[in-house]
Amino acid sequence: MKIYHIPCLEDNYAYLIVDESTKEAAAVDPVEPKKIIESAKEIGAELRDHAGGNEEIKRLVPGIKVFGGTIDNVKGCTNKVENGDKFTLGADINILSLHTPCHTKGHISYYVTSKEEEDPAVFTGDTLFIAGCGKFFEGTADQMYQSLCVTLGSLPKPTRVYCGHEYTVSNLRFALTVEPENEKMKQKLSWAQLQRQANLPTIPSTIGEELETNPFMRVDLPEIQAKVGCRSPVEAIKEIRRLKDNWRGR
Repeated sequence: MKIYHIPCLEDNYAYLIVDESTKEAAAVDPVEPKKIIESAKEIGAELRDHAGGNEEIKRLVPGIKVFGGTIDNVKGCTNKVENGDKFTLGADINILSLHTPCHTKGHISYYVTSKEEEDPAVFTGDTLFIAGCGKFFEGTADQMYQSLCVTLGSLPKPTRVYCGHEYTVSNLRFALTVEPENEKMKQKLSWAQLQRQANLPTIPSTIGEELETNPFMRVDLPEIQAKVGCRSPVEAIKEIRRLKDNWRGR
């Protein structure tokens, strides 16, 4: 399994997941379809699709399969999936659909494993960002807690995290207002700043790193709850989201 990241628009990421034995590929969030198709051609990969610029990519690649959640009205969807649904890519890649609602009601994350001995990956869209999470547009704090801390937080710690946007530096700056003494946050911020200065991505992270540096995934810790004046993880995630929404740093 090989994963290619493709910067799109101002701060978006699209991805190509490629089964190296068959060269079958899946595009995740192909918001700029022509760019994704060109990238696939360069590596000799055959495409299927998930969300993003679906209508255009269907026009450009006749017969392409488009996967999306059953609850959200995913434009151009040909294959609707629900929590727990599984499908394959090529000969070696298995994909598990995980319902991770809150940013949208039907948000689906995709957990990807390979028969090869390599770390799994999860594509988290706008639910989990590196050191942050999506806004609670269509859901509740309880839903975001379940999505982040239960569903995604229970994945193996080496799982690579590929999110939909490059928000890492800003997210870590905010995270340090919650936990100013967190040395791992400080170290990751310094690294992320160097990456961005060199025009390099800060993805992927890992679930293990997020449990150490993402305040929204640390709300089970009593000390984090205490820092934001709360007594439960759901209250804490709601309060940290409120603080982030009103934060004016960058």
